[in-house]
Amino acid sequence: MVFFVMVAALFAGYGTAYLASNDVRYLTRAGLEETRILKSRQPIGRMARDSAVAPEVRRSLRLVLDARDYAARLGLEAKETYTTYADVGRDTLLLVLQAAPRDCICPYTWKYPVVGRIPYKGFFDAGAARREEASFAARGFDTYLRPSGAFSTLGWFNDPLLSTALTPDSVELAATVFHEIAHNTLYVKSATPFNESFAQLVGYRSAEAFFKQRGDSAGATQAADRWHDEMVLADYYAALVTRLDTLYAAKPDSAKLEQGRREAAAWARAELEGPVGHQLRTLRVGRLSDRPINNARLIGARIYRTRLDLFERWYQQHGQDIRRSVSALKELMAGAEGDSAYARLARAVGEHR
Repeated sequence: MVFFVMVAALFAGYGTAYLASNDVRYLTRAGLEETRILKSRQPIGRMARDSAVAPEVRRSLRLVLDARDYAARLGLEAKETYTTYADVGRDTLLLVLQAAPRDCICPYTWKYPVVGRIPYKGFFDAGAARREEASFAARGFDTYLRPSGAFSTLGWFNDPLLSTALTPDSVELAATVFHEIAHNTLYVKSATPFNESFAQLVGYRSAEAFFKQRGDSAGATQAADRWHDEMVLADYYAALVTRLDTLYAAKPDSAKLEQGRREAAAWARAELEGPVGHQLRTLRVGRLSDRPINNARLIGARIYRTRLDLFERWYQQHGQDIRRSVSALKELMAGAEGDSAYARLARAVGEHR
């Protein structure tokens, strides 16, 4: 999930700074887009009752409201998240850029107020996104520019459900609601992989409990199976990164670096088409085309899948109860920043390295 924290102070005192600073222009555009989205909000409760709204949309919106109510019962801080809906008028909300050196799984990070360092940058201006990507590529970085259908302000504003995030898949829609509300509930500064991986646990385990209490065993099973697949993929990406770390640590020359990356790509393809693919329950992997190693893309995939096993062990230790798990984790993470979050969690579940 992309984070944008905008406060009124960002708009104060721009003047000539707007003309001189790319950062100021970037924040201005983001602030204007956030303002436009906030102004277009409509109450979901009213839309869910409006016969002029398409029936499939009304069903999805009612599900969002039910999931919000259940999140509150789980002790999650729903605040005003997803009480409104906004049609952004296009199929892609923004583009997200990530970058990394070709010889290191080391994300380039951008520093923002409140949230700290983040390994990506979101752009509402597609042209600006592509120009910045080209700048990184020209300096020899691996780059990854991807679309995103939503972003979070961590509860600073009443985040609406955006039209780009609305999906007919009821399990994924409910999981998205729980995932975003999880960010309101617990956020560790400068710890993006921790925050997103935590939200993945909350998203799918909460969705499992939600559908179970509704008597929808198929939905509950789908949510549990999707979480299983996320953990399988987490292990796969961890193994791939370990292989690459070994390669990069040897400081190979350019020819050996490229050969090693090609060999790692072949291994990754064989794993997905073979043992990893066979473990997946909700995702299907067929014959894959050759895809070169891209460190930035790998970092992007791992942001949501870093040490998911630790979060699952925490969940199991707390009686498979999301309320207890989240409450206890908030206490454990008090004052944590950056990598210390994972270190605390690992110790708490009995992992010693």
